Amino acid sequence: MRETFTTALKEAMKAKDKRRISTLRLILAAIKDRDIAARGSGQDGVADEEVLQILTKMVRQRQESAKTYEEAGRLDLAAQERDETEIINDFLPRQLDESEIENLCRKTVDELDAGGLKDMGRTMGALKERYAGQMDFGKASQMVKGLLTD
Repeated sequence: MRETFTTALKEAMKAKDKRRISTLRLILAAIKDRDIAARGSGQDGVADEEVLQILTKMVRQRQESAKTYEEAGRLDLAAQERDETEIINDFLPRQLDESEIENLCRKTVDELDAGGLKDMGRTMGALKERYAGQMDFGKASQMVKGLLTD
């Protein structure tokens, strides 16, 4: 994935797309930070799954910031955050919608034969392993919790 970001950065520089350049540099910096932290714990670097987690976190941060800026009346900054979100989303797999998330949560609960809140961690772990970068795990957590308490 790193090569994809580097190539995209070079293309953005040729096109003189300032927003895309700055967003790609932020992505590469976040990955480099995680690489440095991983080296400190004896790993070579971060895997593509972790890169997806980094990107997902960046999208969530920008969505929250855009909402905050809108509430404060700073529509220009909210638009900037949305632009960055779109650029980051270009590198993420297609996000599952709410009905797909619900179906997958039901399926996973059934497969694992989960029977109560004690199985919440195991169920969420399976979802994160199978659908990393594709699912809003905050929504999924609420759905799983609802399924396990019924």
